[in-house]
Amino acid sequence: MKELLRTTDPTIIPWATAILQGEGIEVFEFDVHMSVLDGSMGILPRRLMVGDRDLFMALAVLKDNNIPTGQ
Repeated sequence: MKELLRTTDPTIIPWATAILQGEGIEVFEFDVHMSVLDGSMGILPRRLMVGDRDLFMALAVLKDNNIPTGQ
């Protein structure tokens, strides 16, 4: 499992997830329930993870759709 992106922007994760699933890439969202610790202020980043074998393709798909990954 590899980290694809990390963000505090609540709109990027669903957008990236929809695009990747449309390409047949299985994604997993980590740290969804961390808002309990930060009081639902959204200051703790959430992560989008993919399988090791899907990382290269997932990065290419996000780049093609102008979604910043930080990698």
